[in-house]
Amino acid sequence: MPKIDLKVDEDNIGIRLDVYLAENTPLSRSQIQKLIENGEVRLNGEIPNKKIKTELGDEVSFSYEEKTLTDLKPENIPLDIVYEDSSIIVINKPKDMVVHPAAGNPDGTLVNALLYHCKELSDINGYYRPGIVHRIDKDTSGLLVCAKNNEAHSFLSEQLQDKTCFRRYYAIVNGVVENDEGEINAPIGRSDKNRQQMCVTSKNSKEAITLFHVLERYVDSTLLDVELKTGRTHQIRVHMQFINHSVVNDMFYSKKVIDNTGQYLHAYYLSFIHPDTKERMSFKTEMPEYMKEYIESRGGRYFG
Repeated sequence: MPKIDLKVDEDNIGIRLDVYLAENTPLSRSQIQKLIENGEVRLNGEIPNKKIKTELGDEVSFSYEEKTLTDLKPENIPLDIVYEDSSIIVINKPKDMVVHPAAGNPDGTLVNALLYHCKELSDINGYYRPGIVHRIDKDTSGLLVCAKNNEAHSFLSEQLQDKTCFRRYYAIVNGVVENDEGEINAPIGRSDKNRQQMCVTSKNSKEAITLFHVLERYVDSTLLDVELKTGRTHQIRVHMQFINHSVVNDMFYSKKVIDNTGQYLHAYYLSFIHPDTKERMSFKTEMPEYMKEYIESRGGRYFG
């Protein structure tokens, strides 16, 4: 009988246990609730209540019948590999690709593609997130680094924690941003109104810092270069909404939606210290075509 082991990270603090497990495994919330009610889930070694909320470092484990959950399988999905060696692999993730399996997305993910391409991946983040050190949203494109062993994974994770891993994004936001640059320092936590959304709040939140500077202004929008100093879920999208400049076409956080293809946000720059050589590596990708087309339609000229 297969077993799942998870450890709660900073992005998943203060969430109901059943919600946390539904969002981090391909099981539905009702399936999770049934497992909890049957006493098959352990939280730090104890049988929990499904309404209990997660805390940093909580260890959750449970076993499941194979017929209950689809096993994780390698899939021959093409990858845009920017760099690869024996310890790490840097991917330019396309828009509309989910990073790891979860409820509603049991396959077709970056993890399924990595399993096909790589012989070994780290397992620190559990069975359904092999190799995944950090994530970007399904509808956000761009760079992320994955680990092939636990030593590399731990080393990269430490850089995310101590802010020596640098990540920059192109973001097209609604409205004309007046200041040429700025810092948004506002804590982010799970929304009480919608569990799928995050918000700026003092309740069950974590520090979140976003830096930005203007690259080009248009009649109804602005192209920003955005740097993450922390890595909260939906951080850029939430912070842009907070300053009344939501990301263009953001179906969660913007009132102005062009279509259902998702937000105009691209992780174009990634820099970190290599876990083996201890030398800094930096990578940059071009702005995706859909963002270039939007800029051209506004008479803009900046394409990265």
